[in-house]
Amino acid sequence: MIYTEKFKMGLKDIGTDNKIKNIAILEFLENIGAYQSDLIGYGAEYTNRTGFAWVLLDWKLKVLNRPAYGDILEIKTWGRAMNKVSSYRDFEIYNQKGELCAIATSKWAMVDIKKGKIIKIDEEIVKKYDPEEKSVFEKKILDKIEIPKITDNTITTKYKVNRKDIDINGHMHNLYYLDLVYEALPEKIYTTESFDNVRIHYKHEIKKGEILNCLYTFEDGKHKVCIYNEDKSVVHAIGELWN
Repeated sequence: MIYTEKFKMGLKDIGTDNKIKNIAILEFLENIGAYQSDLIGYGAEYTNRTGFAWVLLDWKLKVLNRPAYGDILEIKTWGRAMNKVSSYRDFEIYNQKGELCAIATSKWAMVDIKKGKIIKIDEEIVKKYDPEEKSVFEKKILDKIEIPKITDNTITTKYKVNRKDIDINGHMHNLYYLDLVYEALPEKIYTTESFDNVRIHYKHEIKKGEILNCLYTFEDGKHKVCIYNEDKSVVHAIGELWN
């Protein structure tokens, strides 16, 4: 089942060039995915009743034609490749001229909110989402991201997790991981690059008060940021940006 919504871009969604920022794109995508889940009874509104919630495992975004301030976006989303342990959700973003502006895919798991453990996605859930076979990327399954090597050129940025970073599940909200990736970039890279490709792989949840080490490296043509805990014994997430 393909679900469609329209969104109008606002001031907070744009950068200095008046065009949409990557985090704004992901916010729109997150919202439309939530709206579809709300519609069929598995969204945030129903978490207390069902006892489980969707948890994001991976993002992949490719911008083809960056929309500008004031554009009305038409976004389409659908579930696909749903199995017992995970589900993919794909997206297409169109501008008001009907041009395809961006594509994205994401990978999700369903978690028991009391036990904090992944549960099986049963046939009733699959039936309600009515998944499609269509994939926006030629390669339908997301590859594993390797942890970047720490070298003499690796740059470390520290961050303490605040209350404002925490979502309804008590963890750092998934969009704020991208903020951490951008904060870890060298200033020249941050101010001159737009990055039409984004990948974020989530490994371990982050909670309020944690001290994070965000390690930046440039490797294989990509700007990579690995988000560690304070003593670098746990990798929370890996982000990649490239053009």
